[in-house]
Amino acid sequence: MSSSPRPKGLTILVPARDEEERIADTVAALTHDFPDADVLVLDGRSRDRTAELAEAAGARVLRVERLGKGEALSVGERAAPAGPLLLVDADLRGSLRPLAESTADLGVAAFRTRVGGGFGVAKRVARGLVRLRTGVSMLEPLSGQRLVSPRARKACFPLAPGFGCEVRMTIDALRAGLTLEEVELDLGHRATARDAAGFLHRGHQLIAAVVAAGPLGVNYRGLRLPLLGWTTVNESDPGITVVALLGFLDDAYGGHERGFREHVRAGRTTGVLKAVGIPLVGLWRTRSLSGALLFALSANLLNQLDTRPGRCLKAYLLAGAALGAPLGRGVLLIPYDLRERAMLGDAGSNAFGAVLGLKSVDRFHGRIRWAAIGVLAGLNLLGERTSIGRLIERTPGLRELDRLGRRP
Repeated sequence: MSSSPRPKGLTILVPARDEEERIADTVAALTHDFPDADVLVLDGRSRDRTAELAEAAGARVLRVERLGKGEALSVGERAAPAGPLLLVDADLRGSLRPLAESTADLGVAAFRTRVGGGFGVAKRVARGLVRLRTGVSMLEPLSGQRLVSPRARKACFPLAPGFGCEVRMTIDALRAGLTLEEVELDLGHRATARDAAGFLHRGHQLIAAVVAAGPLGVNYRGLRLPLLGWTTVNESDPGITVVALLGFLDDAYGGHERGFREHVRAGRTTGVLKAVGIPLVGLWRTRSLSGALLFALSANLLNQLDTRPGRCLKAYLLAGAALGAPLGRGVLLIPYDLRERAMLGDAGSNAFGAVLGLKSVDRFHGRIRWAAIGVLAGLNLLGERTSIGRLIERTPGLRELDRLGRRP
């Protein structure tokens, strides 16, 4: 810890839901310790007087429609001016002034005294996940009290969803080469007990941490979500598994290139690897040029459609029902996709398209197959030159089907 002055331009983000018993005292303590800071309470659809009491205590309140700690903090970060952030749980007791004096890119408050809680399973798993991804061991990987420098803010936001946000924030900061410091402080909070509610909360925390440590993507709203492409791995068809792997490489290591032309201009990209690899997989699986074309064009088309929640899976389910493709995984995944709790990513959308391609090869022969290739090639070209999504949104009937079940 350093004796340097408190950071200038500090914004304090306090995610809160149904915290009317604590929020006023928390805000009052923060405004006392940091009189020049902007205290922003992120109210997650509270069913009590949390927002009213926070405003009365001197905070600005931003009402967040989406539930989830990581989602609320990401909304607050976008609303905050440039500069450092102090993230604070709504039920905190104690002063964070020593934490605010840290010179590290990411400062984390470690509770000096443990109060309540379970058997430490969630915390041990979180420590293991951070150590696995970064090689660094932490005392408090789940602590919500964090000082985030502008550099760490750029590296870590938007945050992972839910209670996994702290674990992934730590991983992102360390993997970006930023500095981390844990500051042990006399702090308190409302501890969970060893009862059903407490174990349920820690179970959610544990699952969220595991999900957050895995592959994530950013959707069109700027939300960071788990990528579920790995669920499309098909042990009975190695070709689909290889396509999913190629898509995963693009999810994990791809740049900002969009479309075949941008990938070609950029040179050796994961997109070029997919453009070469998927047709070769199709040639291997179908043993014909026309089959390889149908396979690759189907895989790419569904990838082009995966720009809005549910769009790719709706196309898969409709086409799959006509072609006799397996629908189970699509049915299971579409609620999570539509509610923006997860994303398919390239791994999922390419794999689902490849399944349709194989079923099309089984169904279509001769001139009908070449006609299908022509239609798919035309749609792929349209997607390269303009946007299939915009065409869908301008077409009555398709527009309503596209929006069905999606969040406004």
